[in-house]
Amino acid sequence: MNTDQILRSIVAVRSSIAEDAFTAATLGTVREGSGVVIRENGLVLTIGYLITEAEEVWLTRQDGHVVAGHALAYDQETGFGLIQALGALDLPALPLGNSSDAKVGDPVMLADGIGQFVRANIVAKQEFAGYWEYLLDEAIFTAPAHPSWGGAALVDAEGKLLGIGSLRLQMAKDGDVADINMTVPIDLLRPILDDLLNRGQINKPARPWLGAFSAENNGEVIVMSVAPDGPAAKAGLKRGDVISEIRDGEVEGLADFYRKVWESGSAGAEIPMRVLRDGREAWLRIKSADRNSFLKKPQLQ
Repeated sequence: MNTDQILRSIVAVRSSIAEDAFTAATLGTVREGSGVVIRENGLVLTIGYLITEAEEVWLTRQDGHVVAGHALAYDQETGFGLIQALGALDLPALPLGNSSDAKVGDPVMLADGIGQFVRANIVAKQEFAGYWEYLLDEAIFTAPAHPSWGGAALVDAEGKLLGIGSLRLQMAKDGDVADINMTVPIDLLRPILDDLLNRGQINKPARPWLGAFSAENNGEVIVMSVAPDGPAAKAGLKRGDVISEIRDGEVEGLADFYRKVWESGSAGAEIPMRVLRDGREAWLRIKSADRNSFLKKPQLQ
């Protein structure tokens, strides 16, 4: 693994978001992280939350040279985002690896756009359910954790890109707690890359979105909050509600909750839901929506 060569392909990403943007309150109006050059023409792969609703995007090379970028695409299902450099980056593309071939215990490197890197190992490959209606069938988890994980490049021993950094979490084992990073596997990019480049989104109907932020506790799905003016808020779903049933199927954890909602059809489908509130049962009918319809569209600079 040639570390210096790998670092050349990773850039710092900085984006500016309008104060009235839908995600401004939760993700902020200035977002910083990293991105990876995956094509010689300046196509940069990053984690989507860095560029969601971005008005401006700036890419900085390791030598400090700054180039404007355009938020080309953001895929809600995988979490990947694409940026097209609007000027010459003059950087090599990092070759894509095969995340499905990576194994627990494999040595890897997680590197960011300002030259910081952590040599780590894969500690798990397993399902991940995020509170924002997000689910990966098999995410990659590594330790020790990188302090600047958003959009960072997960690279294998051959210098190939295995995934894009998304989160910093904690893992408990044998009474010890360790910080770990979760990355989105690169294999999820290949089937959708052409759609993202040509359409800005994948070529299939959007999943039903509720606008509910939920957590799992002992197998129960508990609502932490709802997005203002989102479908769940309009239907009366509230903080503290326990979601126990979708249609006629009992909900068995957060991942099962999402799958049952998405199996209901595409965005706009009505989702019947049984909730427990203050010891009582209630049925709600939530008319789902397309999450993207709530977001500001990127403007070409």
